[in-house]
Amino acid sequence: MTLVGEFFNKKSVSKAEIARKTGISKARLSELSNNPNTHIRATELYLIALAIDVNPTEFLNFLCQDLTLLEN
Repeated sequence: MTLVGEFFNKKSVSKAEIARKTGISKARLSELSNNPNTHIRATELYLIALAIDVNPTEFLNFLCQDLTLLEN
């Protein structure tokens, strides 16, 4: 499971409901939830956040929690 999938579980949201509200296919949402090689687009992130009533920044912070800047 990817971080997208973990976020969906954490928020107890239905992929079918997200698909209905955003127009993103259930297949694409499943791919984002299960395939670690799949990258989420900014537009998808924003629409999903709106559909599940969270701040897009909260979603982005969750997805990027392991990123850090390189030290000089």
